[in-house]
Amino acid sequence: MNKLLFLLFLSSTFIVFSQDRGFPNKPIQVSGLVLDQDTNTPLEYATIAFYSPRLQKIITGGITDKNGKFTIEINAGVYDVSIEFISFKKKTIHKQKLFKNTNLGTIKLGLDTETLDDVVVIAEKTTVEIKLDKKIYNVGKDLTVSGGTVSDALDNVPSVSVDVEGNVALRGNDNVRILINGKPSGLVGLNSTDALRQLPAESIERVEVITSPSARYDAEGTAGILNIILRRSKLQGMNGAITVNSGYPWTAGVSGNLNYRTGDFNFFTTSGYNYREVPGNSLSQTRYLNIDSNGLDNPDTFIDEEREFDRIRKSINSNIGVEWYINDTSSITTSFLYNSGDNTSNTSNSITELDMNGETLSRNARFDPEIEDDITKQYVLNYTKDFDDSGQKLTFDFQIENTNEDERSRITQENITAIEIVNTLEEQNRILLQADYTLPIGKESQFELGYRGNFNKIDTDYLVQLEDNNTITTNTDLSNALAYKEHINAVYSQWGSKWGQFSYLLGLRMENTQITIDQKTSNDLNKKNYTDLFPTINLGYEISQKQSITFGYNRRLRRPRSRFINPFPSRSSVTNLFQGNSDLDPSYSNAFDLGYLNKIGKVTLNTSIYYNHATQVFTFVAEDTGETAIIGADENNPGTEVPVIKRNPINLSSSDRYGFEFTLTYNPNRKWRINGNFNAFHNSVQGEHNGENLDAENFSWFARLSNKITLPAKINWQTNMMYVGPNKTAQNESKAVFSTNLAFSKDFFKEKASLTFNISDVFNSRKRMSTSTTPTFISENEFQWRERSFNLSFTYRFNQKKKRQRSQREFNGNNEFEG
Repeated sequence: MNKLLFLLFLSSTFIVFSQDRGFPNKPIQVSGLVLDQDTNTPLEYATIAFYSPRLQKIITGGITDKNGKFTIEINAGVYDVSIEFISFKKKTIHKQKLFKNTNLGTIKLGLDTETLDDVVVIAEKTTVEIKLDKKIYNVGKDLTVSGGTVSDALDNVPSVSVDVEGNVALRGNDNVRILINGKPSGLVGLNSTDALRQLPAESIERVEVITSPSARYDAEGTAGILNIILRRSKLQGMNGAITVNSGYPWTAGVSGNLNYRTGDFNFFTTSGYNYREVPGNSLSQTRYLNIDSNGLDNPDTFIDEEREFDRIRKSINSNIGVEWYINDTSSITTSFLYNSGDNTSNTSNSITELDMNGETLSRNARFDPEIEDDITKQYVLNYTKDFDDSGQKLTFDFQIENTNEDERSRITQENITAIEIVNTLEEQNRILLQADYTLPIGKESQFELGYRGNFNKIDTDYLVQLEDNNTITTNTDLSNALAYKEHINAVYSQWGSKWGQFSYLLGLRMENTQITIDQKTSNDLNKKNYTDLFPTINLGYEISQKQSITFGYNRRLRRPRSRFINPFPSRSSVTNLFQGNSDLDPSYSNAFDLGYLNKIGKVTLNTSIYYNHATQVFTFVAEDTGETAIIGADENNPGTEVPVIKRNPINLSSSDRYGFEFTLTYNPNRKWRINGNFNAFHNSVQGEHNGENLDAENFSWFARLSNKITLPAKINWQTNMMYVGPNKTAQNESKAVFSTNLAFSKDFFKEKASLTFNISDVFNSRKRMSTSTTPTFISENEFQWRERSFNLSFTYRFNQKKKRQRSQREFNGNNEFEG
């Protein structure tokens, strides 16, 4: 119904704007040819716009075809005709008297090489654009994620890794700030891991990897920022694409992006539905070291715990909006986002007690059927004012969103008649206010000033009840209601300039954070209020047209999430629980980054060395709670008492992380492309907790290799391999993980359609295997969130084709200082 209303709205708008706009009601045709000035090759998808000096607005426009030709129907009149193509100089033909069918002839565009230096390498799989404070990856043609999710797409972006549980890390650091279109978004939701698995990969246009954020960005995220830009076109007329997919374990989905521009309005939507079955499993083998208070060594207890996960994920997401070009210098964009998730997760938990010889003493089965409903609604309003052609700009943003996440479980245990009822109800309300002003000074300098206010409130109601013989009682030790408020007000300014081959961007951000933690159940009220300064420095030096050096420094922080500070425990099993820490303080970091870029023939090399010093770092520790749980109990067996293990976050004193990474791209020919990414880092942590020394030294690395080749019959074959080296902390040691994704794709109907088959985790090896060692227990763990999967997807594009393949440098002064 909503889609029908949207199409009716588009149709009515088209009728309105097709009426007489003040020109003679005489349609004529204007044609021409657009070529690359240097190579005389056609420029496909160059944009032609017809601007009315009398009405001071763009009346209509169009794009070139694969031969660089265009034929556009307009009403007769006098127009300024502009021709644009990305990374080329814009050309404008002023005051053209168009009163009859006219051929403008051949129009040649030259590369824009006069402004500040940015580097772009556009190839078949990915566009890589290097700026002073970020790297931009266009991920639209990664075959291995076709029909997949945003989480799958991020796992193929250089410098980024996604572990088996879906947690995103940047250069091995999991404290990453994830933004959508430059702002916090309801698409990320209360649980960013689950949200990123629900959003289709086809909705992404590009990902910005920001390892040295400028002052314009929030200071949150000690690793840096991942900014996900969703697809939106501004081409005249109707264009878009639709993708349908199906796979095994059973998945099915449809997603599409649609744009319709007419006159001063651009309507856009990105929508999709996804059904996905996600089987997973875990195994934990724990040896409890039974040493009593007198130091006597009693016989150890051995517990094996196996869990099978049968999950079904259903999601609907839609982002609908309209951009209104008020005049030649002002525009208003408004959009509404709706995201709904209907998830079920059936967890079968088997706990076995063994003796020293591995013989079974008792067994207990636990079944946890969980139903989860998520709904996010978000409204966004943006106003942009360009004062003149020099780049002077003012923007205002307003964003309001509401997210509800409800989880309900009825847990049963073998030989126990009582049913444990667990309900978690979470509601988040967030308001964002933002204003940014950009003032160019001269041809080579730029000043920015801005404000951002984030006002966030999360209410969590955690209820644990026991139903026995139709009598329900509430567990007051576990049940809890938490009200969490976080208000952040920030102001920033930054100055950027360029002297010859040297460019710089200097900034300072001030943030005031006010946090209120209201434990309604225990009547505990805790408030935190702190103000901090966050300086940023980004420098660049162009050695030659093919070589450049960058340097970045920034100070950032990591605030504890509401789950981290909620002191009431939540259980994943009867023997394991997670508990927050209400005394948790923010962690601060100072980061340095030195980068080098060199293009040697068909090889592009991008390297960095980096260092990060953090204080009050978050570390998760496992402890014996002193409480016990009964397992293996039945009518003839009283069962066995085993300790309950608690996992909770604490602040340690400091950590030092330094590392090296490089990304190598090699194009032997037009049909073959190799892309490799390597990241090695060392992390040193110092601190102690409850008398236990938690100092740890860890060296780890990960490597990614992508190979894409065009086979006979124009079939594209892509293989992605990922290796994550072993990792170690004071209590935990994880083994290496190796995984491989494989995909084949074939284009049809003159590249208007594509059929892609991919296999995710070909060898079913994407598993986390780790060992936890404490003074009271030793635990061996294995976890696999998703098993090997197969997927077939079909994409059809209308008035929209795959991006033209080029390899060039782009210079764009307006974007050099983007934040």
